[in-house]
Amino acid sequence: MMATPDELRPVEWADGAVRLIDQTRLPHAFVVKEYRDYREVAEAIRTMEVRGAPAIGAAAALGIALAALEGADLAPEAFRAHMDEAARVLASTRPTAVNLFWGINRTMAAVAAAGAGSPAEAAKRAVEEACAILEEDIAVNRAMGRHGAALIRDGDTVLTHCNAGALATVGYGTALGVIRAAVEQGKRIRVFADETRPRLQGMKLSAWELAREGIDVTIISDNMAPALMRRGLIQCAVVGADRVAANGDVVNKIGTYGVALACRAHGIPFYVAAPLSTVDLQMPSGDEVPIEERASEEVTHVDGVRIAPEGVPVLNPAFDVTPAELVSALITEVGVLRAPYEAALREAVAGAARPGEER
Repeated sequence: MMATPDELRPVEWADGAVRLIDQTRLPHAFVVKEYRDYREVAEAIRTMEVRGAPAIGAAAALGIALAALEGADLAPEAFRAHMDEAARVLASTRPTAVNLFWGINRTMAAVAAAGAGSPAEAAKRAVEEACAILEEDIAVNRAMGRHGAALIRDGDTVLTHCNAGALATVGYGTALGVIRAAVEQGKRIRVFADETRPRLQGMKLSAWELAREGIDVTIISDNMAPALMRRGLIQCAVVGADRVAANGDVVNKIGTYGVALACRAHGIPFYVAAPLSTVDLQMPSGDEVPIEERASEEVTHVDGVRIAPEGVPVLNPAFDVTPAELVSALITEVGVLRAPYEAALREAVAGAARPGEER
């Protein structure tokens, strides 16, 4: 259905259904789709109708809830097999963002907690847990925004890469949440949103989000940022993350590494805003993270129009790894973390307050 974007809620639960903003249609059309089958939610994640690490984690959690409702009338053993299959299907959609698996595992744990109870009780718990994830995400993002806004000075121009805004979360955003919070504090902030090839999420999504809120945003091409830094026109960069390894390496949209290198060369802070749900302490470094390789058409075509010559091979890794030593600070819901990141991340995860609560 068509909708008006008064308040961005890319992932919602309503009347036993999952509602997702179809982000492949933006910025030209604002369309909300409704799903009542977990397989449809999985396909929406795979095709990037919903995208962004926290958003796909929340969508996957709701997919588990849908599966549980679908199987509520099954016998307990058949219900368990049904849920295991749903978790497998949802987990197979995209390999890089750890939030996907976090959302699945957390909701499946709620199902398991029902123990010997009926599948109907397990389904009820799954819905409650998935909905709790939605509520927590917004609170976590707002807390992250408050912490990160302190790093941005009045009058700064901030570079963003890809989209780590409300559209990449359940609402408010991670990197763009930091910018939003700074603006809400009365700071005069200007944003350069790089286009972010090949899917152009910076141009199509971040610029659209910021412009609709009246935040000063200018689109630049991906190769323009270093020249602007050299001219003193950018004071810091703030990006999101799809996974943060135990050593502080950051896996994010392809091109993030280049932004970080340019920042280091010009003495500009490079900040990463990510919730603790994006931290993967089981992954020693970014080198071990599986990097998704997407279809060549994303590079050779723009909005369905071929721009590349026929028959030439294409590489299309969706993400890259930024070494921890290039990260000036990690902005989380429990505060701003500084190097050495391995100790800081373990302490933050171990001592994290309830989602959205200050430490």
